[in-house]
Amino acid sequence: MSSKKAIIIGAGVGGMATAIRLKLQGYHVQVFEKNDYPGGKLSHFETNGFRFDAGPSLFTSPHLIEELFALANEPIDEYFRYEKLTVACNYFYEDGVCIKAYTNKEAFAAELKEKTNEPSQNIYRYLNDAKSAYNYIAIIFLKYSLHAIQTLFKAPIFKAIGKLKLAYLFKSLNDYNKSAFKSPKLVQLFNRFATYNGSNPYRAPAMLSLISHLEHNEGAFYPQGGMISITNALYNLALKLGVQFSFGKSVQEIQTKGNCVTCVKVDKEVYDAAIVVSNMDVYFTYKNLLNDSSKAAEIKKQERSSSALIFYWGMNKTFPTLDLHNIFFSADYQAEFDAIFNTGLPFNDPTVYINITNKLEPGKHAPIGKENWFVMINVPANNGQDWTNLALYYRKAIIQKLNQIMGENIEPYIEVAEVLTPVSIESKTASYMGSLYGTSSNSKMAAFMRHPNDSKTSNGLYFVGGSVHPGGGIPLCLSSASIVANLIKDKYHA
Repeated sequence: MSSKKAIIIGAGVGGMATAIRLKLQGYHVQVFEKNDYPGGKLSHFETNGFRFDAGPSLFTSPHLIEELFALANEPIDEYFRYEKLTVACNYFYEDGVCIKAYTNKEAFAAELKEKTNEPSQNIYRYLNDAKSAYNYIAIIFLKYSLHAIQTLFKAPIFKAIGKLKLAYLFKSLNDYNKSAFKSPKLVQLFNRFATYNGSNPYRAPAMLSLISHLEHNEGAFYPQGGMISITNALYNLALKLGVQFSFGKSVQEIQTKGNCVTCVKVDKEVYDAAIVVSNMDVYFTYKNLLNDSSKAAEIKKQERSSSALIFYWGMNKTFPTLDLHNIFFSADYQAEFDAIFNTGLPFNDPTVYINITNKLEPGKHAPIGKENWFVMINVPANNGQDWTNLALYYRKAIIQKLNQIMGENIEPYIEVAEVLTPVSIESKTASYMGSLYGTSSNSKMAAFMRHPNDSKTSNGLYFVGGSVHPGGGIPLCLSSASIVANLIKDKYHA
């Protein structure tokens, strides 16, 4: 099998994980990446003594990374270390209440009982249901292709059906949470998990309640060195195995002959390959690389997930009330999502997320006595909005909100300021419209509507990453790589 060649388009998390798996299957693997660095959205930058993770900031399911090192028989500790968090997130509400979301279920239930008077049995019931749904239902989506006939024979489908509650299909996440909890604060807290795949909790199915299992049953973690250490670990493992990377190289075309992939065209050079895996957004893969305008138009019809507006602030002060992960909730959550997915109009009270890695490694990500703030709000995907003026509008709204809840004016402490808009997200990561997760999950059949991991018309062509099955985010991209590698193994090694 060593004579077989596989080309990966894009060195994002999904692309690198696929490269590792295919190299272990005996392929000669070459990765082409248009940027001059690996990681895709999972990148970082430094400015004036402040270090910022540029993209994803939440780390769950570390076993998916450990699995790659185990397959490669490489000691993970030499590449990557992480620790479990005691508190997954601090949640701040307009009325001054602050909830610490402990990763210990009993401590979390006690905190919610004290702060919201929510009966502990409601928390236990909800999280136990989420665990069951994840272990029996989600596992089908995470380990198998939903578009391959062999899934019917391999996946434990009947066990999944046995755990399937009608509410998961016929209730929205918000309606499900309202029936599970007495406190509106908890409804809002657990509605937030819809944003983990860029969706609207007032339309997305209740099935998304299982996402809470990852954070509150399995736990949230922090990778030493920040999130960029995940990128570095995958990249260094791939290099150790002999994967070849070509940076600053944009693929212009995927070429086929008959019904088979034959090669890719890169800067007027042609590279033969029996296997081509695109880690590029599936819309741009069809539109730009396959010149298939009809298929691109079909994908374009699907609703985009939300995007993000991110401010990177170097703060000339420390804030003891904040932790690694912090959420400042909107007073009207439903109106916020209506603005994101329906009207598209600016919203003056956005939910604000602040990530501060310097809290876990003082002095390593910011100068002593200072903090590196990653400040993010959810916004609509880019549809031609004036993001320069919107960034100014939202900066003012965010500062006003934080000032009100924190009880002090934070603006004078902003020493360094950078911004990332949906437009720059699209240009840097080739994410169509700057949407973070490809298509949204705002319908009952959304999970089945995501693009499959293999082409049904071109043998040897595969798709990996956040714009295809099973979805966006680090754990799902890693799962996507496993699905692709297994599809290739089943087809060519049987």
